Amino acid sequence: MSRKRSKKKEKRKESMISRALSGMFTIILAGIMVYGLQCYSASDLKFAQVSDVHFSTRNVNTSFKLTAESPKLLDDVIAQINETPDINFVMFTGDLIDKPFEKELTAVLPHVEKLKYPWYFAFGNHDPCVGGFLTKNLYLEILRTHNENFKFTKPYYSFSPRKGYKVIALDTIIDTRITSNGEISQEQLQWLDKELSSAKKDIVLIFMHVPIIEPFPSEGHRLLNAGEVQALIEKYKNPIAVFQGHYHANKITQRDNVLYVSSPALVSYPNAFRIINIKNGRKKVTFDIRQKDTRETNIRNLAKMMVFSSSLYAGEEKDRNGVFEIKK
Repeated sequence: MSRKRSKKKEKRKESMISRALSGMFTIILAGIMVYGLQCYSASDLKFAQVSDVHFSTRNVNTSFKLTAESPKLLDDVIAQINETPDINFVMFTGDLIDKPFEKELTAVLPHVEKLKYPWYFAFGNHDPCVGGFLTKNLYLEILRTHNENFKFTKPYYSFSPRKGYKVIALDTIIDTRITSNGEISQEQLQWLDKELSSAKKDIVLIFMHVPIIEPFPSEGHRLLNAGEVQALIEKYKNPIAVFQGHYHANKITQRDNVLYVSSPALVSYPNAFRIINIKNGRKKVTFDIRQKDTRETNIRNLAKMMVFSSSLYAGEEKDRNGVFEIKK
């Protein structure tokens, strides 16, 4: 009897140990899965790019820009962005206002402040007043007072929206003379080189107004030192995407690990903005780029009639929507 009891005790003990080990294994496995899911989710990023709003308080349309409709168009975009879940930030890539006056900037900000996501800004050639009151410094000061996330004192800056990503906003605007051409100063290029050097393991997102690669040729609008800027960026081999405006046109060009994205204007046809989803995988980074049209269809139809070549600005389908992969 004592041997039978002893065997039963041993079996019960083994069963208890087995259950305890099984429970511990389940807890550990669940922890690993939760951690893995957290890491996966933290590696993704979603943002909106809005370019060339050309907001105006004047009830007048100029050439192919429907500036009189700019408040309606902006409100529609803000509503669409707010309806989109899980956006990490919004970037305005220049020409937020059409005329460089303080009253125009203070008029547009109540509209932009309706965004429920953090928003940022890169200068366009219509934003600062050359030789006038609304300088870049004053513009930045006004933005800081209306945007709790915007703490920058220079027209070019960087920040990290989440681990593994670096956002760089560049200033391509010449403010010493009236011109639609752009240029990046040597001082800023040196700063950019340091920023890229410190982010070799990150996904880098660069935002600027005047594009490095033009969607179509325009001597009066191009970046004067585009070749120098492009060479600097492309010497780095981590995933880099450059988001641009100014030409009011869609164009996406991939050069190895660098993606150049020219985006449409809100104020003129195709009256659109972009939503970008980034998936950061183990061996590759995937950019899912989507054009989002305004829901103000009557305005969009009118804008299409006012441009000399709607297809030039709309671009091909691959320039409007696409999935692009960059290997790590």
